[in-house]
Amino acid sequence: MNILITGTTSGIGRAIAEKFLAEGHAVWGFDRERSTIDHEKYTHYVLDVRDDQNFPRGLKPHVLINNAGVQDSGEDIDVNLKGAIKITEHYAFDNENIKSVVNIGSASAHTGSEFPEYAASKGGLISYTKNVANRLAPKAICNSIDPGGVLTELNCCVMDDEKLWEQIMELTPLKRWATPEEIADWVYFVAVVNGFMTGQNLLIDGGEAGNTKFIWPED
Repeated sequence: MNILITGTTSGIGRAIAEKFLAEGHAVWGFDRERSTIDHEKYTHYVLDVRDDQNFPRGLKPHVLINNAGVQDSGEDIDVNLKGAIKITEHYAFDNENIKSVVNIGSASAHTGSEFPEYAASKGGLISYTKNVANRLAPKAICNSIDPGGVLTELNCCVMDDEKLWEQIMELTPLKRWATPEEIADWVYFVAVVNGFMTGQNLLIDGGEAGNTKFIWPED
């Protein structure tokens, strides 16, 4: 199949691209930066997901994965939400090949934590996922994968701070963060193996959002 992935030069996006390539699929990658992937089945396009006037024409992916994103940049809503909308409207609709759309959201959409515009952008992506699922049915599905902490370059500022890391681990029942490859496995399952679930938003956060302490008198 032909797979279109945005934000492929690093982190989760690169891991997703490498997962699909390893499974034998052809991948088109969109990113504002130059390619960091060297593979015969990988084609890279340097572009901004907000700039729909310059989207490559004629691409008809079987799977579309909206991963491109920024954090606390002043552009969070424009890139994370509006960019995903522009990409999806352009490549998922009027496309006879489309089988699945996966949006990469965030645990912040479920909890409201992190930066205001970032949380809002990912919250909007949850609603847009359901909107696309309704409109693509019955020929295709749309779901989101919403990670909590992931071991990427973006998070080095807390990963490398011992005190902050201890605080984070206190809130995380599994006592670790996901690797980008683990998130890529979830994306592959939801996009390719799954054929019946649609309109769902899967929280993959090691239990952090559901962490609660049961308070009760001791005997």
